[in-house]
Amino acid sequence: MASLGRVLSKTFFWAYERGTWQYDIAVVLILVFVLLTPRHWFHDQPQGGGPAAPGQVQLLSEEGNRQTYRVDARLLTPPKFALQSDLHTALEQALPELHHGNFSISKIEPLHDEQGMVIAYQVEIRH
Repeated sequence: MASLGRVLSKTFFWAYERGTWQYDIAVVLILVFVLLTPRHWFHDQPQGGGPAAPGQVQLLSEEGNRQTYRVDARLLTPPKFALQSDLHTALEQALPELHHGNFSISKIEPLHDEQGMVIAYQVEIRH
């Protein structure tokens, strides 16, 4: 039987042949690490489109506790699977009065250019 140091060395340097049980164990351990490691351990934050430039977030209308904004699509990083969350973050970062995040998004409408590309979103919020 091989010594523990030799086994660890061969595992670390990936020296086992494909199809051996040692190789399979190493692959399973890597998969377990990748799939079960909490995201917050790495402090990984998605990079947005950068800070909002003037005019990228515009107030369109205000009725009581409801406000409608136009948010430029370039503020969001593609691909977007959590559009509502990303729009909430973009509004919160772009507008000083929304920094505390005490609002909810009630309606999102994409705005398209002549070619059908989304150029902005019309967002209605409630306080």
